[in-house]
Amino acid sequence: MNYIALKMLFGDRAKYLMLLCGLTFAMMLIVQQGSIFWGLMIWSQSSVSNLNVPIWVTDPGIAQVDEVKPIADTAVDRVRSVPGVEWAVPLYKGLLRARLSNGEYHQITLTGLESSTLIGRPAEVLEGRIEDLRQPDAVVVDQWTVERMGGPEVIKIGTIFELNDKLARVVAIAKTQKSFTNIPVVYTTYERALRYVPRERRTLSYVLAKAKDGLPAEEVTARIQAETGLGAFTSEQFGWKTVRWVLKNTGIGVNFGTTILLGFIVGMAIASQTFYLFTVENLRQFGALKAMGTSTATLARMILLQAYTVGLAGYGLGVGLASLFGYLAARGGGLPFVETWQLLVLVLAALLAICTFSALISIVKLARLEPAIVFR
Repeated sequence: MNYIALKMLFGDRAKYLMLLCGLTFAMMLIVQQGSIFWGLMIWSQSSVSNLNVPIWVTDPGIAQVDEVKPIADTAVDRVRSVPGVEWAVPLYKGLLRARLSNGEYHQITLTGLESSTLIGRPAEVLEGRIEDLRQPDAVVVDQWTVERMGGPEVIKIGTIFELNDKLARVVAIAKTQKSFTNIPVVYTTYERALRYVPRERRTLSYVLAKAKDGLPAEEVTARIQAETGLGAFTSEQFGWKTVRWVLKNTGIGVNFGTTILLGFIVGMAIASQTFYLFTVENLRQFGALKAMGTSTATLARMILLQAYTVGLAGYGLGVGLASLFGYLAARGGGLPFVETWQLLVLVLAALLAICTFSALISIVKLARLEPAIVFR
C-alpha cells in the first residue's frame, strides 16, 4: 500500500510540485525569519558575551547591559568582601567620540579593563598583543572599529587618534561579536579610561566577579545582592535580562513573530487546499481500494505517508535555501543570522502540524467515502 500511495503522489506531478513549492516557501520563511530574529537577540547581549565573565554587579535598577548606571567606587571592595567571591575587578563602559587624524568624528564604546589582570578582554586577537594595553596611551580596537572608521588603511596597528583631546594609540585589533547598536568598541585600561572621559562623581560602570570553585554563581549573586544592596547577575541572567528588555521595548518580537506566523498560515493553507484537491481527484482510486476491502485506517496511513513524504522534502529544501541565504547574506557580519538546532526542531514540529492537519481533512473525506463511487 505504501508503494501505491507514493505512486499516486508522484503520478500527479503538478499537484506534487505545487505542494512541494508551498511547503518549501513556508519552511524557508520560518527558518530565515527565526534565524534573523535570534541573531538580533545574540547581538543585543554581545556586550555581555564579549567580556565573558561569570558575574556582573550593577546598579540594582539597571534594565539592560547598555543602560549604564554608575555605582560608587567602593563597590569593588564591598563585593570582594562577600563570602564566596574569588575575585572582583572594576569595569568602565561608556560612549565617547573618537577624532581621527583626518578630522572625522566617530562614536565609540570605551571599555576600561582592570590593568593588572585585563579581565574581560576579547577572547580572540586578530593583530597585535592584548598585553600591550599596559603601554602608555594604548588602546585595542575591534574589527568593527576598523570597518566603521575608514577600513584597514585608516585604522591599523600604530594608528593614533584622539579621545576627548587625549591621544590613543592602537596596539591590537580584536575580534568581537557585533553589537545590536553596531557601535565600535575600544578597549583600554580602567585607569586610562577614567582619564579619557569627563570627570563625574561616579565613574564605575560595573564590577566583574567570579565565584569560588565549587560554589554556584547563582548562590554568590544572591549573597552579593543581600550584603551590598547592589544588583548582581550571572552572565546568562544578564544576557536574558537584556533580551527581555529588547522584546518589551522594541517592535522586533512582534514584527518577526507576525512574519513567522504568516509563513505557517500560508504553508498550512496551500498544503491543506492542494492536498484536499489531490484527494478529491483520486476518489475513484481510493474508492476502488475500499471496495477491495482496504480499511479506512489503511487509507489514512496512505494519506499520512503522502503528506509526510512531501512535507519532509519541503522541509529539507526550505532549510537548505534558508541556510544558503544566511551564508550569503551574513558573510562579514552584515546580517544577524543564527540558525540553531532548537529552531530547526521547532520548524520540523510546525511542518508535521501542517502535514497532519492537511492529511486529516482528506482522511475525513475518505472516511465518508462510499465504495460504490467506483461504479458511477
